[in-house]
Amino acid sequence: MSYIRNVELSDAEVLVEIYRPYVENTTISFECETPSVDEFRSRIENISKKYPYIVMVEDDEIVGYAYAGRFKGRKAYDWCVETTIYVREDKKGGGYGKKLYLELEKRLKKQNILNMYACIAYTDNEDEHLTNNSMQFHGHMGFRLIGTFKKCGYKFDKWYDMIWMEKFIGEHKVNPDAVTRPEI
Repeated sequence: MSYIRNVELSDAEVLVEIYRPYVENTTISFECETPSVDEFRSRIENISKKYPYIVMVEDDEIVGYAYAGRFKGRKAYDWCVETTIYVREDKKGGGYGKKLYLELEKRLKKQNILNMYACIAYTDNEDEHLTNNSMQFHGHMGFRLIGTFKKCGYKFDKWYDMIWMEKFIGEHKVNPDAVTRPEI
C-alpha cells in the first residue's frame, strides 16, 4: 500500500539516496555534486516553511518526493512556484510521479498558488545521461513549453539545453487572494 505524507527532517538521508543517481549519472539535475545529508536537511527545512514538500511511501519505504519552491525573490512572483520531483530509479514508470504531482498541485491550490513552473534539462539528441522523459511527463501533467535556453548547462563534457514549462492552476484575477501556508 502506498500513501503520501509531509516530509520529515529525518527523511533527508533517504531523499539524498534517491537524488544521488540523478546527480551522479544524469543531467536531469544540473547539480554536479550530491549534497550532504546536512545540506539536504537544511533544504527541506527552508522549503517546507512556506511550501509543500511531500514524500510517497510504499511498504514503509520512501519511493519518491516532490516539492514546490519560491519561483523568484520578488513580491510580484508570490503566486508562482518552481516544482521539483524525483522518483527512486527502480520505481519510475509506476505512476508515483503522477500521484505526487497531483497531490502537490492540490496543496498548492489551497495556498492560492496560480502558476507552477518546471525547469527541465533537454537535449535534441538523447544519450546515456539524458532522455526527454521529464518533458513528456510534464506535458502529460498539463504543463506547456514556454521557453528554451540553449546550451546553458555543461555536465559530462557536453552542453545541454534547459526548458521551462508552465501550468496554470488557478484564476488570474485582479486583486488575487493572498498566498497562505495552510495546515496540510
